[in-house]
Amino acid sequence: MTGPTPGARLLGSGSALPPRVVTNAELAEKIDTSDEWIVARTGIRQRHIAGDGETTATLATQAARAALDDADLTPADIDLIIVATATPDNTFPATATKVQHALGCNGGPAFDVAAVCSGFLYALATADSLLRTGGATRALVIGAETFSRILDWEDRTTCVLFGDGAGAVVLEAPGLDTARKGEAGILATRLHADGAQHDLLYVDGGPSSTQTVGHLRMKGREVFRHAVVNLAGVLGEVLEDAGVSAEEIDWVVPHQANARILDATAKKLGIPPEKVIVTVDRHANTSAASVPLALDEARRDGRIKAGDLLMLEAMGGGFTWGACLLRA
Repeated sequence: MTGPTPGARLLGSGSALPPRVVTNAELAEKIDTSDEWIVARTGIRQRHIAGDGETTATLATQAARAALDDADLTPADIDLIIVATATPDNTFPATATKVQHALGCNGGPAFDVAAVCSGFLYALATADSLLRTGGATRALVIGAETFSRILDWEDRTTCVLFGDGAGAVVLEAPGLDTARKGEAGILATRLHADGAQHDLLYVDGGPSSTQTVGHLRMKGREVFRHAVVNLAGVLGEVLEDAGVSAEEIDWVVPHQANARILDATAKKLGIPPEKVIVTVDRHANTSAASVPLALDEARRDGRIKAGDLLMLEAMGGGFTWGACLLRA
């Protein structure tokens, strides 16, 4: 059976993490928790926290520059920028426009996507559609967050889970001669949302409702249960769409929410744990940034190679969730 025609191709990746690292031990000095408690329930040992002068836009720009360098391209080669974020610098304009200006690639469309932890998958699918249909030739797709700015640092059930960072990829339209030929490219994507689950993971503020930024609130046990079921389901859909089996996947690059979710999802699909890229222990949950951060790390350390079959997946507040199968 002939598989789907590959779409946008991955040309490069980059990432950015704030220099400040906060360990579990440091958190335990300020709130009622311990390293053992956090590791046992989440797998997280540390997280990066943005400092003075560091914002979602600055981290996104740093990651974008690294991705351009990796792709051996300049900002002038980019005609589309999409930033996935739940923590923009401003209510408006879009953080993507600040990144566009900082890079110096003005003129093409630049906008944000808000789907929380699934944001990078939503942004990737949007860019792929525009690149397939001629709406752009090369795109920067960025996931960037400063979740530390919306955490209640007195709530030990949530503040230990999140960190800050950014990851970026450069995508190229499938018809361009400069891209690697063959089967490389995005093969299948599925996205979902269920607004009925709003109260399980949300921020209790916003311009229209409270005129405040608000803090993140979560019912962790319920989120865990939905995450395993929803992610296993969407991964199955993507595999069916692409006409491949779970055994053919070289690497799973998941949203880094919780080590137990990663293990449970892989087990449900019969994917061995050694095929799952894990960064949650060092990055914690960086929301929309977590998938591209993990992707970039695994490309740069040599685990992910050209020709590998990758499954990207994520679930976040909304609920939103999705998966993308691509050939590197």
